[in-house]
Amino acid sequence: MGSNLVYARYHWFDQQIRRERFPNAPALAAEFGISERTAGRAIEAMRVEFDAPLHYVHARRGYTYLDDQFQLPPFWLSQEEIFAVLLARNLLSCCADGLISQAIASLNRKLLQQIADHGLAAEKFDQLFSATWPGYAPAPAEVFRPATKALLEQRLFAFDYSSPLDQNGNYHSRLVEPHHLQHYQGNWVLLARCRKRCDWRKFVLSRMQNPQISTETFTPHPRREWLPHLEGAYGIFQGRSPETAIIRFTPARAPWIKEQLWHPDQRLEATPDGGLLLTLPVADYREIKLRLLQFGADAEVLAPAGLRAEIQREAKALAELYRRPPAGDGKTEK
Repeated sequence: MGSNLVYARYHWFDQQIRRERFPNAPALAAEFGISERTAGRAIEAMRVEFDAPLHYVHARRGYTYLDDQFQLPPFWLSQEEIFAVLLARNLLSCCADGLISQAIASLNRKLLQQIADHGLAAEKFDQLFSATWPGYAPAPAEVFRPATKALLEQRLFAFDYSSPLDQNGNYHSRLVEPHHLQHYQGNWVLLARCRKRCDWRKFVLSRMQNPQISTETFTPHPRREWLPHLEGAYGIFQGRSPETAIIRFTPARAPWIKEQLWHPDQRLEATPDGGLLLTLPVADYREIKLRLLQFGADAEVLAPAGLRAEIQREAKALAELYRRPPAGDGKTEK
């Protein structure tokens, strides 16, 4: 039995007592669709587990509290549930002015009521918990709406796109068959089949301009064909055959890494010096390279050779950069 449902029974029974409705086992059973025997065990559990001062009033054929100062302990939300609430409230606050603002406002109220019903007022929840999205890149409404419309109606979608890899910021026309929209680390990413390349591509909505929905429809490809581009290896870039990456972390960094989940198929192995080996599948070097560079000399790529070579080139370029005086300080290099 899930702890949420069990606590919901306790909470309902407690609220009925406070409203002087003198609840009993038949009433609890009827409310939750359980047997009276199960309801009786729940009432007894309140007495045993929470020391609830329950007293049966024969004249009212129900329970009350001998001490009205008694309070049920607050329900302990799991970290997944707390994160779900934070995520939902965060996303709701970002789109309150959108097309479904009234529905979103209603959902937000229901969400807050659910929190309050478990003994945690919304104001208290906001005071105790928060979530941030570093690097969040919201998609403009004039892009998001036609993108979702094309996705839902299975229509070709045209737009101008500037790839993050294009250092000059040039825009190129694209015509795609949209198949899936993914929210990944603060970015909306469209997985689509590019008509020009005849292959699957991912496009960040915040980097699109001049979106146009075509009147031409398309037949979606089977899910099994495009799903590998969403999951399988580490990071947002998928599709290629995965390689096995092995990263060695120093003893100073190991305590942090062993608590993190980089990929569902990762493996962790302690080294004799107190360090840590992290093994996981990678299909593209771009994202994992950026993540590893943030650890500096605390992370060393052992495999694959291609990823190690890219990190070496980046480290060399970084060393050269810091050998020079800061740009714009008026000094000249000797």
